[in-house]
Amino acid sequence: MLECQQGGYRFLKGGRPYSAGVVAAPGFEIVHARFAVPPALADGFEAVAAHVESLGRPKQALCAMELRCRRPMTIAEFKEFNDGYRNVLREWGVLVDDVNPVVRTNVSPVIEPPPETVLYGFSYAVVSNGAGGETFVISGAGERGEGTGKALDIVRYGETSADAMAEKALSVRNRVSERLEGLGAAWNASTAVNVYTAHACAAPEVLGERPVTWHYARPPIVHIEFEMDARRYRREVVL
Repeated sequence: MLECQQGGYRFLKGGRPYSAGVVAAPGFEIVHARFAVPPALADGFEAVAAHVESLGRPKQALCAMELRCRRPMTIAEFKEFNDGYRNVLREWGVLVDDVNPVVRTNVSPVIEPPPETVLYGFSYAVVSNGAGGETFVISGAGERGEGTGKALDIVRYGETSADAMAEKALSVRNRVSERLEGLGAAWNASTAVNVYTAHACAAPEVLGERPVTWHYARPPIVHIEFEMDARRYRREVVL
């Protein structure tokens, strides 16, 4: 696990666009903020900076972003989008030795998708009063191999049958489990587990009796059908 000392959190290294997970450093906690009306991404970045700095925290306190995009992208489109997104974090001085510490969930709503990518919410680290357990955020994970850049490296590529969706869900659950373990966290510590898919799936069978929130949304890359993240917060605000 790596550390973002200025931000007040530790993180698991992921790909170039985002890290795999973050957990508050000792003496800090992660707070979740959600917009009542999600702004366009560029305006959202400005709102993030204004909010965290109003709390006496630096921009480096940003540790998670939740995006909503117009439609799933091709891998080439996704890479182009990520390059611009990452450049903003670089300009803010958020990157740690050129590694992106900020986790991300980016999905496309099936009903009334936004006309452009918007910022749905974000998380940031603040000094803690010491109450409660550790807070963390796991980055959205889909049924695709990480870092390969290959469209066909997708579980049950092109299939959406009940059997295929169950296999996809299981592969994603296992990936999220690995990330939780890497942070020293557990499923039952989560205050929110989110599933993002446009298909009926075997999430109850895969997750057991663990409560989940199902978002009728598609993952951000075409041919990926199932995404999941997990989080633990003590405080949430609406902006």
